[in-house]
Amino acid sequence: MLKGIIGALALALAAPALADNDKVKDKAKDVDNSMKNTVDDAKDKLGTDSGTAKAKRHAKKAGRNAKAKARHTKNDAKDAAEKAKNDVSK
Repeated sequence: MLKGIIGALALALAAPALADNDKVKDKAKDVDNSMKNTVDDAKDKLGTDSGTAKAKRHAKKAGRNAKAKARHTKNDAKDAAEKAKNDVSK
């Protein structure tokens, strides 16, 4: 029984650390996307690429932006649920 209690306590203490790890990964993805978007914007200003390369790059950029927006929405929903859970438990 004592081992079960210790295990549950360890899991409860590890959960916030695991949640923060997802946010760190998401932040790294955001930085990577920002860097790629900056490169794409620079290529657009140069205007030296062909139509197909430009269209492909714009499609990838739109996909990156959509994924980032979905990540942010998911994180906002998680934060709101966690806040609501904490408010109810008080």
